[in-house]
Amino acid sequence: MKTAHLTLIASLGLIAGHVAAESTAAGDRFAPCLAGLRADAAAKGVPTASFDRLTKGLTPDMSVLELLDYQPEFRTPIWDYLAALVDEERVADALAMRQQWAAPLAAAAERYRVDADTVIAVWGVESNFGRNFGKRPLLTSLATLSCYGRRQPFFRGEFLSTLKILDAGDIAPERLVGSWAGAFGHTQFMPSTFLRLAVDGDGDGRRDLIDSVPDALASTANFLNRAGWRAGEPWGYEVLLPAGFDASVAGRTNRRPLSYWSERGLRRADGQPLNAAATPAGLLLPAGPNGPAFLVLRNFDAIYGYNAAESYALAIAHLADRIKGGKPFVTPWPTDDAGLSRQERRELQTLLAARGHPIGEIDGMIGANSRQAIQAEQKRLGMTVNGRAGQKLLRALRSPPAAVPDASATAGGSR
Repeated sequence: MKTAHLTLIASLGLIAGHVAAESTAAGDRFAPCLAGLRADAAAKGVPTASFDRLTKGLTPDMSVLELLDYQPEFRTPIWDYLAALVDEERVADALAMRQQWAAPLAAAAERYRVDADTVIAVWGVESNFGRNFGKRPLLTSLATLSCYGRRQPFFRGEFLSTLKILDAGDIAPERLVGSWAGAFGHTQFMPSTFLRLAVDGDGDGRRDLIDSVPDALASTANFLNRAGWRAGEPWGYEVLLPAGFDASVAGRTNRRPLSYWSERGLRRADGQPLNAAATPAGLLLPAGPNGPAFLVLRNFDAIYGYNAAESYALAIAHLADRIKGGKPFVTPWPTDDAGLSRQERRELQTLLAARGHPIGEIDGMIGANSRQAIQAEQKRLGMTVNGRAGQKLLRALRSPPAAVPDASATAGGSR
């Protein structure tokens, strides 16, 4: 045991030394990279004095590199993704926000000729109505991503855009925090998007997506308008497929006239007639032909432009419909283990914590601690060990743990 203990200490020392060496090497590369960015910024019109002031003491945050390939809208089963983003809690919050900010929302929707409920839906999905902006300083994250990892040219552009925002004085440096990738504010604009499309919605002469909800709503409406939103048109419809339907014609970009789909037996899930017009629509089958199906129109593409993921666009579109009083999808997802709402996720975390797992804050966010606890319980219950939070595990944990027989009582009974 002593030899193994010494070996472990030596191994940990080697690992720590390796990490420290990597960090030192990263720091050594950061300074010349920052110097190159200084020249690029000057060429883009950022005064060198502003660059020096804003980047003074800046050091890389290498943890952001681990997040480069993590995008839940691509990795998460769509029934899990939508269960958390479009739940009764978010619909209720959206209705409250729509009432609270009715005047600036109506003004933005009228000015940019977009759907007000879609604007509210973007706000709800992007930051949970301002409750979750992200906590990473943008300059640190974007400078790091400009100098390390893949997509450096893209992030250099975002870093330079951030410098322009700060140099213009729209937002104070200490307030400019957001996601690891640089999105910030109520509706999570990237810096370059802010420069192109952010607008002053409250008339104070500044564009501020962090401390001004009217600015954020107006800017989001402007984004959708510029992305091609068509006033008065829907994003699409849930549809029902006929038996034996040939799913090879599906695809968001494989546009056919609505009359084409009508002739092939597709009908709206809400019972309304499918407009047999020449309007082009693509058939979206996010979970294959056995799950919900959707005919998507031009406005779906406008939402897709906000975040290029079909599951994201569907979440926004569906939440907007729910805000209008629409119902959940008619066709169920093809799974026997549906996803959890945020309230159910909090319940799951509470049950895990009650079984002694170190969950941390009960917040409905399934992070590393929650996943480890889920895996432990899945193993104990004989379930597939994948760390996924689903209805089957929640139902299993709702049952009280089996009582452990009292040893003394057992012994007494055997005498």
